[in-house]
This record gives sequence, structure tokens and C-alpha cells, in this order.
Amino acid sequence: MISGEPSGELLAAGLTRAIRELNPSIKISAVGGQLLRQAGATVLYDTRGLAVIGLFDVLKKLPRFISLKKLILAKIAAEKPDGIILVDFSGLNLRLAKAINKKIPVIYYVSPQVWASRCGRVKTIKKYVSKMVVLFEFEKEFYQRYGIDAEFGGHPLLDIVKPTLSKKEFCNTFNLKEDRPTLALLPGSRRQEVNKILPIMLQACLRIKKEIPNLQLLIAKVPQLEGDIYQDKLKELNLEAGIVQGKTYDCLNAADFALVCSGTATLETAILAKPFAVIYKMNWLNFLFYLPQVKVPYIALANIVAGKKLVQEFIQSQATPAKIAREVLRMLKSPNELQKLHHELSGVSNLLGEKGASQRAARIILNFLQN
Repeated sequence: MISGEPSGELLAAGLTRAIRELNPSIKISAVGGQLLRQAGATVLYDTRGLAVIGLFDVLKKLPRFISLKKLILAKIAAEKPDGIILVDFSGLNLRLAKAINKKIPVIYYVSPQVWASRCGRVKTIKKYVSKMVVLFEFEKEFYQRYGIDAEFGGHPLLDIVKPTLSKKEFCNTFNLKEDRPTLALLPGSRRQEVNKILPIMLQACLRIKKEIPNLQLLIAKVPQLEGDIYQDKLKELNLEAGIVQGKTYDCLNAADFALVCSGTATLETAILAKPFAVIYKMNWLNFLFYLPQVKVPYIALANIVAGKKLVQEFIQSQATPAKIAREVLRMLKSPNELQKLHHELSGVSNLLGEKGASQRAARIILNFLQN
């Protein structure tokens, strides 16, 4: 089981648990981190700090990727497993699939977004991947057009995304006032994202607080990043915010609106039907490199799944504090608009299949390997 980023590892861990429930005797070796360890996998290599953004970040970490690829291939040669499950992380995983060359069955879980950009990767998948288990119905249709064996398992986030506390309990725990407007900030799971996106979010908050002085701010902190990254950004702007670790869904549940870094978090926020806007900014060289390869009109998964623009997207040059603040103020000052967006987002969950996706994916994979 090979994953490389927090969002992928979350789904890999759910799949690991589901496989072990169906067959407790199965041994799973993994590339990942603490979540996979807790799920019962033997972690061969910890991927903390391995997540990358763009071509130039890949180049910086290239020696580490090369050594990791060699380690995985050596382990496969020594252990001769019955199957390889690749989870997202296409930069490394597609190269591994090519090196394995179907000598062992290769299953890809959580498809690379080849339908969105760099469509040429479909040829690699067709040649070197034995089975695709996809999260979205439209992905199954996409792969079948290319003659690739793909099954739709549904999205595991439907089972995962749920608050652990009521809004009242959360507010009491973190010294918040239930009756004050609250804005949740989800600036990403990678250090580079937080460094790039959180300052823009906080500068927008400064503008918003001029018109809504009693606005409460919450920052959803990911466990793998140090708290200093968030604290330093707040100090620079003399802003106060609650920094909450490992309780992203509770933060969203307590908020009236959210600013969300593009990625899996947009789908998590949509599943909770929380009104939000999407923000993303990357190195300009990376942006100019990838822009010609993008084939979809939206960046937010919530918009892609819905097939229309439900939430506003502030990307690259559009991601300015002034524009973001204007949108947040428009929404917070219009209860009807908030309710309308809440209602539209409620429909996204219906497009993700039914609950129990990890169990379905586990059955698909085990049946495939047995056959």
C-alpha cells in the first residue's frame, strides 16, 4: 500500500482497516505514516515532508524520491507480495507501476486526476495498471472509454467526515461565543501551501473585521505541521485566532463560513454543506507550467463533482485579500445567500455514492486478486 500525502493516507488507512476486517490474516506493508500504522499496516517508510507542489518542488526532493523508489522495488523483490495498491501520489506511483510492469497485480485506488490535466498519463495507466478503483462515477466512465478496467466504489469521506462535538460543546471547549459570527480557515496540509495561502486568508480577515469587529477566527491546523507556522503569521498581522489541531470537521461545524485551500478539503467542506470559498496560489513558474495542461473549468472538487460553480474560486492572481474579503462580507451579511449555498452543497453528497465505500473497495480488490 503506497501513499504519499495526508489526504491519500487517510483513505489508504480506511482501506487497510476494511481489508483486514474482511481477512485478518492478510499482511499489509505500507509507505505512509501514523494513520496507516494505526490501521494495522507495517510502515516501511514514513512520508512526512514528502508532499510536493509543482515541478520545481519535485526537483528539490528528487534524490529522496529516487531512493524511496529503489527501497520499494527492493522490498517488492524480497517479499513478492500478492498485490500492490497505489493510492493517489501519481508522480511516484505511476513510475512504480511502470517498473513493476504487471509482474505483480497493480491496483490503483484514488485515481490521479488525469481527467483534469496531463491526460497522457492514461496511456501509462492502461499499460501498467491492472485495476482502477475510483471514487467518482464520472471517473469510471472516463476510464472505460479508454478500455481500462475500472470500478466505482464511492467516496470514503462520506463515512469519515463528521464532527465529534456539537457546536455548543466545541465553543465551550475553545472559549468561543455561539452567537458571534465565526470564520474557519483551512489553509492546506502542506507547509508550502500554508506559507503561501494563510497570509492571504489572514489579510482578508483584517479587512473583514473592519466591518464585522466581533468576527471569531478559527484555523484548522494539521497534525504534521508545527504550530509556529500559524502563530508567526498571526503575530505578523497582530491578529487573534483559535488554532485547533485535528478537529477540522468541528471547526467547520462551528463556523458560519469557511475559506478553504483547494484540494480534498473542498469536498470535506461540501459534505458538511458548509458555505465556503476556495483559495489557491502557487509559485508562478509552476502555475505557468501546469496551466496549459488543465482541461476542466473549475479547480474545487465540490464544483467539479456538481458540474457547475457552486462556490467561488480565487486562484492565483484572483486570490487577493480585497476580493476574498468582499465575497465573505457579501455572504455573511446575507443569511438568504448562506442558506441557498448550504442547500446547494447538500446535494454534493448524493453524487458521491453511498456510505461504506472503503468496505466496497476492499471487496473489489480482494475479489480481483483472488480471481
